[in-house]
Amino acid sequence: MEAKAIAKTVRIAPRKARLVADLIRGKEVGVAYAILKNTDKKASAIIEKVLMSAVANADHNLNLDVNNLIVKEAFVNEGTTLKRFRPRAKGSASRINKRTSHVTVVVAEAN
Repeated sequence: MEAKAIAKTVRIAPRKARLVADLIRGKEVGVAYAILKNTDKKASAIIEKVLMSAVANADHNLNLDVNNLIVKEAFVNEGTTLKRFRPRAKGSASRINKRTSHVTVVVAEAN
């Protein structure tokens, strides 16, 4: 049995969030919490929140043992991009892409 949690349209670039998601993939939940607490990135707080939600889903919905869970999958997909413009020289403008992410964490019982 596995439980998952998804955070959609989070205002962080997927490339930056993937660096943190790669750190916890395949780890035990307690170890994953420790890694996220000690990682000095903005994405670590976001992914920690999604991990807590996935663990709560496993406990509440599927009655899984919280102490026996591992992070089966942790991935970040690209969300919608907010397009903004910045004035430049000679009356021109350049585009700024403000990227968003969809963060997914799946937890399962260790065998």
